[in-house]
Amino acid sequence: MLNRRSLDPEQRTLYGANLQPPAGYVFDAAVATTFSLDFETALAVPVSLALFAAENRDDILSHPLALLEGAERIAGRLVVFTDAGHIQASARPHSRLCSLLERIVVEVAAPKGGAFHPKMWALRFTPLRPEDPARVRLLILSRNLTRDRSWDLAATLDGVVTKQPKAINRPIAEFLRQLPGITTAGAPEGVNTLVDELAADIRRAEWTLPEPFQSVSFSVNGLGGKPWRPEPCARLGVVSPFCDDQTLSMLGGLTSAGKPIFIGRSDELAQVSDVTLDGFARVAVLDEMATTEDGEEEDATALQGLHAKAFIAERGWDTAITIGSGNATRPALLTGKNVEIFATLTGKRSRVGSIEEILGEKGFGRLTRPFVRNEMSAADAAQRAAEARLELARREICRTGLKLRCERGEPTDEGASTWRVWLVPPEPMPLAGIGALRVWPITRGEGHAHFVLQLLRQGQPADLGTMPLVDLTRFLACHLTDEKENLSILFSTGLMMDGLPAERHAAILRWVIDSRDAFFRYLRLLLSELGDPFAAALAAQDGSGQGAWRAASDDAPILEEMVRAFCQGGDQLRAIERLIERLGTGDGTDTDPIPAEFRALWNTFRIALASQDTVHGE
Repeated sequence: MLNRRSLDPEQRTLYGANLQPPAGYVFDAAVATTFSLDFETALAVPVSLALFAAENRDDILSHPLALLEGAERIAGRLVVFTDAGHIQASARPHSRLCSLLERIVVEVAAPKGGAFHPKMWALRFTPLRPEDPARVRLLILSRNLTRDRSWDLAATLDGVVTKQPKAINRPIAEFLRQLPGITTAGAPEGVNTLVDELAADIRRAEWTLPEPFQSVSFSVNGLGGKPWRPEPCARLGVVSPFCDDQTLSMLGGLTSAGKPIFIGRSDELAQVSDVTLDGFARVAVLDEMATTEDGEEEDATALQGLHAKAFIAERGWDTAITIGSGNATRPALLTGKNVEIFATLTGKRSRVGSIEEILGEKGFGRLTRPFVRNEMSAADAAQRAAEARLELARREICRTGLKLRCERGEPTDEGASTWRVWLVPPEPMPLAGIGALRVWPITRGEGHAHFVLQLLRQGQPADLGTMPLVDLTRFLACHLTDEKENLSILFSTGLMMDGLPAERHAAILRWVIDSRDAFFRYLRLLLSELGDPFAAALAAQDGSGQGAWRAASDDAPILEEMVRAFCQGGDQLRAIERLIERLGTGDGTDTDPIPAEFRALWNTFRIALASQDTVHGE
């Protein structure tokens, strides 16, 4: 969070900590935006929101039952919008649980042809005490939803939902409302309603500003209107990993009391002319020593590289710090082609600090060193041309209506169902300048890749092979190779799938809940109270069922918790009923993970629930 020591590298906050509810509140709903994401990080988010926090992503990923329940519990209450074609892919197979993200991750495209680049979270929390107001949180970040360990910045605002709309919140509310209209492959059911509800709450939010700031304003570029850019000021400091000559020239001419300061990346600054850089008092880059802790050997917690973006302006007695997604580039600030989001916090310079204090030796500047012109050569023209060809092909794949078609195949020798998947182009696709295109379902890995370039150019369907039901997914990994240069890109995109069997979701449940022990531990997760992270974390641990259906990590009998859930209204028991129904929809080749004794007990609860529903008129 921005505070009195703004941009101080010693003031750090974990990404997950920003998603945790305030004391006395539980998570209710969220809308997030990001330029890129990776599947594992996105899969860990629902667990952080709905079950329990962890210090790092790998702690969550080690609990498949928690990943499953997190996705189940969050369904319909979280949507993440990401730039089409910028989901990271891998040669190895991804977890089949990643298919659950089809209900959460929605790809979009910038209306003006640039990148969809905003990094934002809008979260709503409900109180444990009915008399307390609903709360919202707004995060404006420079970080994507990935495992990247670069230096990033975030502005965190907490507020309460009031009855009256606030003018300052209009840009954010309008931004949210436009998101469902720029999807590339449609949005899951309920997304429009969720986005509209959160937009209405954000519109009426009254923010508690972090000290020492006195005001906040928001701006969105790329969705209409004049793009935001820094205005003339006395002094200016800019932190931006990406830059170009024209934009830096504009920034260099904004100040009236001394040249600006710029902190960027060597490879980007190598493309900028000396004349333009002469317009800055100091041009610096991140020191290599800043990629480790205190200059020691690199470890898993060290931050690497620069990804933060900030524009710091001094006007009169004030200092304004603008945090957001936009770099010092033409698409972000000049043409408005990129969709970007910014938050500007303003306070008295005596309390916020001057640009020299914030970016100097006592602030973020101590992680930097002067830029040296010839330390890194600019990319040659041939490489840049190849990068442009690959980017155009990526957009063509993600934005021209490619679909997947699913058909039932021949059963295996054991009698299990198989499904054949086809990649279907709407018309012949040029894919100019591309030498090869290999694709595979993310659940299958590179060993199941198929070359599809010629078929797509002819407008013909491409056979992606047969696979078991649990491997079916809308997410496709794509590996593009340039025709001339030794350059390629690997990414994933989610396509519409015709014929996706309704029982695929149940197949994923049966794959995770594959034993009596897994079933009992998942029961404990279902019975854990929302807002009780300790109980949920215990339930996710490995172990074995004991005695009268005891939990793996606790001595309290599950039977007692089921009785308590019934006395509290039975909602958690109805979730158990849905689970049992889904686990019973297999193709007969799987071992039943539900013990016969539990099924007999469950019939008693089923009758009691039916009686309870009758009493309440349900």
